[in-house]
Order: sequence, then structure tokens, then C-alpha cells
Amino acid sequence: MLDILLDAFLDTIKLIPFLFITYLIMEYIENKTSGKIKEKIEKSGKFGPLIGGILGIVPQCGFSASATNLYASRIISMGTLIAVYLSTSDEMIPIFISEAMPISLMFKILAIKLALGVLFGFIIDFIFRKIKKNKEKEEITDICEHEHCHCHENGIIKASLIHTLNITIYIFIITLVINSIIGIVGEETIEIFIKNNVFLGPIIASLIGLIPNCAASVIITNLYIQNVINMASLIAGLLTGAGVGLIVLFRTNKKHLKENLLIMALLYIIGVGSGLVLQVIL
Repeated sequence: MLDILLDAFLDTIKLIPFLFITYLIMEYIENKTSGKIKEKIEKSGKFGPLIGGILGIVPQCGFSASATNLYASRIISMGTLIAVYLSTSDEMIPIFISEAMPISLMFKILAIKLALGVLFGFIIDFIFRKIKKNKEKEEITDICEHEHCHCHENGIIKASLIHTLNITIYIFIITLVINSIIGIVGEETIEIFIKNNVFLGPIIASLIGLIPNCAASVIITNLYIQNVINMASLIAGLLTGAGVGLIVLFRTNKKHLKENLLIMALLYIIGVGSGLVLQVIL
């Protein structure tokens, strides 16, 4: 139990700088800038999936948490968020390096994830722009008003600290629960299950990837290194593995449950579909 607590603490503590900087930027945008600047930020979202995809490949699940907060405040688009989620690598890079895996293989996987993230990000933005053409334009949301905390009255730094503390506590609790479940079930049980269902590789790997925890990418990557799953299944699982992004999404975007479920469904469909296609190509 002590190890589970420590893992949950370490997984959470490393997110704090990302969360604080993100909330500081959001508070500045929401409270200090003019309507014209906000409009420019929203328009720049046309290139969001490309930028999000590139940032997502950095081996740190803090970016998925940051992107989720920006999406919940409507500063970035759904396509940009999906691009970040799909390209996020979490623990794959450190594990590959520690296991002395070929650098060329690592870059190949990252390139595939980046390409798919950017591609589907642009596709999703294109589709949803068409859908929203006849709907009322969404405004950038004030996070203080959204959470009814009125903390912006004390300045953007204090407000950012309050939001960071609130979401950090939430992430820690959920991470602790997930780590406990994984500890009870055991990685060996997951490995045996996948070994007995090899033909369902991408489907099962994508499902594991949806676990909102950096542990998901650790499990999937180790299964690949041990030759339990192939590269197509590895990529499928890593595509859906958005780190703690989904935890933050259901917390910060809680008023839009259907939207959150849609994002999660899109992740899973893209992960499974891409995995099945890659089974044939690779």
C-alpha cells in the first residue's frame, strides 16, 4: 500500500508545474486580455492540431493535462485536444531508452503517432466546424466562473494556485484508486489475458490505453518489449493513452458529459481502427 501511495504521489507531483503554468496563462487570457485578442487566439486554432501533435510527443503526460484545461475553457479546439491525446507518449520513450531499444524504432513509432494525431485532429476540427456553423459561437469560458470559486478576485497568481491545488488533489485521489486497482488485478493478469487473446490485440491494447494513468503506457510498452503484443497493438494502445488527460477532462469539463464521452469514444475508435490497419501494413 505504501508503494501505491508513493507512486500516486510521484505521478501527481510532477504535473504541478504544468498545471500551474497552464492556469496562469488561462487566467491571464480570461481576465486581462481584450475581446480582440481572445478572438485571435480562437482563430489561431486552425493550426492547433499541428502544434498540439508536436507538443504531445514530448514524454510527459503533463501536456495532456494542460491541453485538457485549455480545451475546457475553449481556448483550443477539440481537434487540437485529440491531436495532443493521440501523440502523447507518456512513459514509452524512457522505457525504450532504458531497455536499449533501437532509436530508429522509437522515432518510427513517434512519427506514426504524430502523423495520426495531426491528421485526425484536422479531420475532427473540420467536421465540428461544419456542425457548429448554424449554432451559437462558443465563447472562451472563465474558469473561475465555471467553478463558482470567485478566486480571480484575489489576482491571477493566487487564482492559479487555487485551481492547481484543487485539480492536483482530484488527480491524486483518482490516480490512487487506479493504482490500487492495477495493484490488485496485477500486470501479470493483464499480460496473461492478452496472451490468450492475441487476435484481439489492438482492441484490448486500446482499452488498456484508456486507463487515465501513466501506468497504462508502461504496461503496454512492457508487453511489446516482452513480445506479448506486436507493434500495431503497441501503437493502438499508445494512441488512446492520454495519461491523466481524461481524468482532468471529466473534472474540468464536467458540464459537458456527452462531449467528454464522445472524445473518449473517438480516441478508442481511432486507436482500434489505426491498430487494425497497421496490422496489415506493418
